[in-house]
Amino acid sequence: MAINIKPIGDRVVVEAAPAEEKTASGIYIPDTAKEKPQQGTVVAVGPGKKDEPTTVQVGDQVIYGKYGGTEITYEGKEYLIMREGDLYAIL
Repeated sequence: MAINIKPIGDRVVVEAAPAEEKTASGIYIPDTAKEKPQQGTVVAVGPGKKDEPTTVQVGDQVIYGKYGGTEITYEGKEYLIMREGDLYAIL
């Protein structure tokens, strides 16, 4: 799960959970209708601000805003880089 990206400041790198493929009733969702996931796994954490260390750790499952973070592709995988303040909760 460890990657070679080292975020700076209070930023974290999150690997988004895969989008739902099927509804609870068994209907398959086409790619064009899938919503962006709002939860994922923290894969890298920055050191934090001068007086505020980061509170999340690598491996934490988190919930974040629908349009939060900057999407990047690294070694063929999609990640989000966002500030720790953009995270809503740790699951």
